[in-house]
Amino acid sequence: MTLIPATILTGFLGAGKTTLLNRILREPHGHKIAVIENEFGEENIDNEILVQDSKEQIVEMSNGCICCTVRGDLIVALATLAQKRDAGEIDFDHVVIETTGLANPGPVAQTFFMDDEVAAHYLLDAIVTVVDARHAMYQLDEHEEAQRQVGFADKLLLSKTDLVDENAVAALGARLKRINPRAPVSKTDFGKVPISEVLDLRGFNLNDKLEIDPDFLSEEEQGHDHAHHDHDHGCDEHCGHDHAHHDHHHAHHSDDIAAFVFRSNRPFNTARLDEFLGGVVQVFGPRMLRYKGVLWMEDADRKVLFQGVHQMMGTDIGAKWTDGEVRGSKMVFIGKNLPKDSILQGLEQCLV
Repeated sequence: MTLIPATILTGFLGAGKTTLLNRILREPHGHKIAVIENEFGEENIDNEILVQDSKEQIVEMSNGCICCTVRGDLIVALATLAQKRDAGEIDFDHVVIETTGLANPGPVAQTFFMDDEVAAHYLLDAIVTVVDARHAMYQLDEHEEAQRQVGFADKLLLSKTDLVDENAVAALGARLKRINPRAPVSKTDFGKVPISEVLDLRGFNLNDKLEIDPDFLSEEEQGHDHAHHDHDHGCDEHCGHDHAHHDHHHAHHSDDIAAFVFRSNRPFNTARLDEFLGGVVQVFGPRMLRYKGVLWMEDADRKVLFQGVHQMMGTDIGAKWTDGEVRGSKMVFIGKNLPKDSILQGLEQCLV
């Protein structure tokens, strides 16, 4: 059975998620999308804005999309949609879950790995975060939820860029790269964005992404500055960053959530790495938002793909190392106040 790809759409209050969803639900894009409004309160204002009918639990749109209101258990909602689809009562080929503006996307992402029925029907495609260019700097300063939403993202969509000047957009872009260097950034104007920028990104499907671009993690080398050392971001030989460039616009921003990368051209000892990563995830899992990478393991002729969310960590077998290909490992960690130096040193000790 083909798994149904699912997209988590997140972003802080007022970022423009509902505007984007309105376009998804009404435009003739050819997709049949089930949109889940994941609301936790008793009243769901967004549902009235989206479909003008708050009495229905599931509302079908003229373009084949579906809007489903959830007040409670997301697992039950996903299972119900899958059952109705299997029974031929409704038809959809993708799910978009909109979180509340103050939500931490982590537990929503974990839903796809923790429940057997959900895992049997759905594949988490990507976490897409809408960022309000007008207010994001303040929101990132004041609200950890805003930082988490950026840190979890596989894709960032900048809204309201028409309300700020180019310098402000560039400064925000640099800060977003510091928090999450692996998420590409696009602009959206009143929800206008190609559907290909939201769906089928394979951002969470590491295997597919690495097959297309084995060096996708190397993009973090660009746009990562070091004017900001509030959380022990001192670099070592693994860093690979350009220290000639310092962005002094944000020396005063001390984001709790940030990213760092480990690289090595020596293989890992499998037993030592398993033991070390297991300990790191057990101790720091709640603070580890996203981590992923491609690994060179001792005596292995294939790449090992590694990724996780909080305490949920998994590996998969990737493509064969080709003749003449430079072998090595690349791992990126995004989290809150993680002990960067300790993790890097521990990984170094796991090498052959």
